[in-house]
Amino acid sequence: MRFAERGAFSRELDSAVDAYFAAGPRGRRDVPLMYVKSAIILGWFVASWVVLVFVADGVLQGALAAVSLGLSIAGVGMNVQHDANHGAFSRRGWINDLFGATLDVMGVCSFIWRPKHNVAHHTFTNVAGVDHDLDFGILARLSPEQTRRRWHRFQHIYLWFFYGFLHPKWVFFDDFMVLRSRLIGVHRLPPPGRAKMAGFVVSKLFFIAWGLVIPAMFHPIWQVLLFHAVAAFTLGATLGTVFQLAHCSGDAEFPAPDGGRVDTEWAAHQLETCVDFAPRNPFVTWFVGGLNYQVEHHLFPKVCHLHYPALALIVAAVAKRHGLRHRSHATLAGALGSHFEHLRLLGRRPRFVRAPLAAHAVAE
Repeated sequence: MRFAERGAFSRELDSAVDAYFAAGPRGRRDVPLMYVKSAIILGWFVASWVVLVFVADGVLQGALAAVSLGLSIAGVGMNVQHDANHGAFSRRGWINDLFGATLDVMGVCSFIWRPKHNVAHHTFTNVAGVDHDLDFGILARLSPEQTRRRWHRFQHIYLWFFYGFLHPKWVFFDDFMVLRSRLIGVHRLPPPGRAKMAGFVVSKLFFIAWGLVIPAMFHPIWQVLLFHAVAAFTLGATLGTVFQLAHCSGDAEFPAPDGGRVDTEWAAHQLETCVDFAPRNPFVTWFVGGLNYQVEHHLFPKVCHLHYPALALIVAAVAKRHGLRHRSHATLAGALGSHFEHLRLLGRRPRFVRAPLAAHAVAE
């Protein structure tokens, strides 16, 4: 699949962003505040686990600690490992590898995640059959190009529940299936080699050790499984919802390449398929690691996410000068409502086209 040649929009945008960094005191990576933020989030994770395993007394305290643990792991995933595995944490590869390994600590294989996310998703965003993030199998229809099934008419109700199983699916199913087939959708995974295979095994065992084995040494196994499930569900529901708000909403487009070619240049394609949300909500921005600035993240994935609010102003201004739309939901509630409506329409209409620049679909 090929995009149109790089045009005036990309050139002006790159020039404007280069000027921003040339004039500012902070570089694209190795931002001191990012190290502080990572320490806070990782400390939150460790403290939540310690409280859950060694301090919590009773169902209520256990449930609260488990929810905190799930949210802290989501914070690690959206902030620490995400920047690191994009190469946006530091100019030094070993620092990116170190912080990127926090994904392996959480049970998800980083050397599988990188090509799946950085290549398949970031390059071919919202292209059905190529962007693996759109593939929920027969469970859901996220793109107009996917087949509608009878039960999809209820997906706007039930799919929120299934988001909660995202993490165990990654850990215990997806990684093993990709490793076995060496395929991520239509993309082939490079040979892992002995070192990566050893790392794969160690990461799975380490996750099982801190997540299940050590807690089972101090508590009945049914309690361990119960509160592990609460933490995992909290984690999955958080990640799944954040991921979907950025690409599967009424404002996002789903290009269908003609003969393997997209008519727009790659940067314009990212404007069409990514949607920002709650950009003026500092709590959301902090917790989700700037993923509410999804347009900026896709355009500049190797830039530390602390720069995204400033970059959003630049992207919006340059896009306007070129007659392009910078898509954004002002509030989190608005983004949630748009995703709900997107699921509802895709579940009820076998074929539909989206009106230009509209947040809804109309029947063909």
